[in-house]
Amino acid sequence: MQRRTTSRKPVPERSASGHDLRPLDTAQREILAQQLTPEERRVILNQGTEPPFCGTLLNNKTAGVYTCRLCSLPLFKADAKFESGTGWPSFTKPFDVDHIAEIIDESHGMIRVEIRCQRCDAHLGHVFDDGPPPTHKRYCLNSVSMKFVADQAT
Repeated sequence: MQRRTTSRKPVPERSASGHDLRPLDTAQREILAQQLTPEERRVILNQGTEPPFCGTLLNNKTAGVYTCRLCSLPLFKADAKFESGTGWPSFTKPFDVDHIAEIIDESHGMIRVEIRCQRCDAHLGHVFDDGPPPTHKRYCLNSVSMKFVADQAT
């Protein structure tokens, strides 16, 4: 049995970076979910995990932004990505702290902090306190939970 305790903080309608954070209603979320593959649905909507070392974004080293696969909210900048050796894309800090919701996850016989998209509630992965300085955070993400948008050459 999975037990999750919400520890969400009050969130403004717009983030400090200017993005709309108003929650999607059930109908909006279902429309967006229609585009997902069965594997994406399992991970994003049902708090699944993709197998390690198989995600399409694990080895991506291109400059850009990782966004939510479901609602396109910016989640992480490429320059915050690091090689953790865990088999999942890992980041030291979010694009904007208000874009990530943290939920205590007591499933699987352990206590972890699940991370979800603040706007659409898509499951992203987990955050741990064993990352590199200066944040010591490791935001461990499922590739299927994100889209990558490369920086445009100017």
